[in-house]
Amino acid sequence: MVEILPFSPSDYDEVMALWQATEGLTLREADSRDAVTRYLARNPRLSFIARDGGRVIGAVLGGTDGRRGYLQHLAVAPTHRRQGLGRSLAGRVLEGLGTLGIAKCHLFVRREQAEAREFWERSGWTVRDDVTLMSHSDFAATNP
Repeated sequence: MVEILPFSPSDYDEVMALWQATEGLTLREADSRDAVTRYLARNPRLSFIARDGGRVIGAVLGGTDGRRGYLQHLAVAPTHRRQGLGRSLAGRVLEGLGTLGIAKCHLFVRREQAEAREFWERSGWTVRDDVTLMSHSDFAATNP
């Protein structure tokens, strides 16, 4: 039986193994054990795992900046896909955000991940073409 539970720092190794095995999911230094542990502490009750027989078969990170929600790194093991688990995990994040009064949530899908994009569109998410994502990652170099 599949259980959806809060994501705890003690789940990190199993979740990381799932993320590493998930095609199209990009991992960076921001996904280190320390970084994820800090993220979970800043965003309590917004990230979840799914277990089947004690094994992690799904995970999602959820967070907020206080105005908007963010859903990241949703992954479901291939053996458990197309059973509604991804929607359930995403739904838990949205429910948690709603209890905090957050009414809008964003997520990022890599352009080449057509299957992921189709999943999110089927799940009611809207593709935005009115904004451009911009990033800056070397703060120390520009902010002495």
